[in-house]
Amino acid sequence: MYDTSNAKKLKAQRTLLYVFFGLLTLLSILPFWIVIVNATRTAPQIQQGLSLIPRGNAWNNWTFLRGRGFNILQGYGNSFFIAASATTLSLYFSSLTAYALIVYEFKGKKIMWGLILMLIMIPSQVSIIGFYRFIANIGLLNNYIPLILPAVASAPTVFFMKQYLETIYHPALVDSARIDGASELKIFHTIILPLMRPALATMAIFGFIGSWNNFLLPLILINERSMYTLPMLVQLLTTDGYRTEFGAMYMGIALSIIPLILLYTFLSRYIIGGVTAGGVKQ
Repeated sequence: MYDTSNAKKLKAQRTLLYVFFGLLTLLSILPFWIVIVNATRTAPQIQQGLSLIPRGNAWNNWTFLRGRGFNILQGYGNSFFIAASATTLSLYFSSLTAYALIVYEFKGKKIMWGLILMLIMIPSQVSIIGFYRFIANIGLLNNYIPLILPAVASAPTVFFMKQYLETIYHPALVDSARIDGASELKIFHTIILPLMRPALATMAIFGFIGSWNNFLLPLILINERSMYTLPMLVQLLTTDGYRTEFGAMYMGIALSIIPLILLYTFLSRYIIGGVTAGGVKQ
């Protein structure tokens, strides 16, 4: 016979789960919605307290941005160039390093892995003074190279890629490709990288967001207004005479997070999907 008590219990559990995850979803969306709503409010309205209902001051905030020299297209271009370049370099060379650590045996392998783990534990702010002096000495201030090139050696990305590759790597894949005459780089490009697509998508999101929102390092290294990134342009809106235009600031912040939302929307499907299913039958 059909047990109605178990069915009711299961339905109640599912309902609780839906409510719980619904609340988590609302908590995740709420900060973004508040930013969008505040972008349509005036500074006095924002100072009066929290509101979840949009107002009609969005155009005035946008006009204020334009009047303060907030070049949104230039900011988008500068931020996207830095973030896209740094993320691409980080993903490729970190994946290549992880592949070498998994596939090959060489002297000093454990020492190298220990150094990578140690670098993860060191905050980047600790070395920022020495990094600035080094960049100044080699004449790369007001240049995007110091903001892009260090991404080649990203210890957290190498760690994540290695841990993921350990779960999907099988020697039969590489051995069969070698028997067919494929070079090591061709094996990496045609076999390993496609298998790592979920990991690449995950780290692309984190890497792009981290580079896009990076404020301290560009602020220290870049002085030319035409090279400012979006976070640097937003900080120029902090004051207007005797008051702070919070509405314009929220408008700038809202415009700066739109590309991040689009990036996550595009790459999230690669995280969810498992592209390695059936790759190797044991």
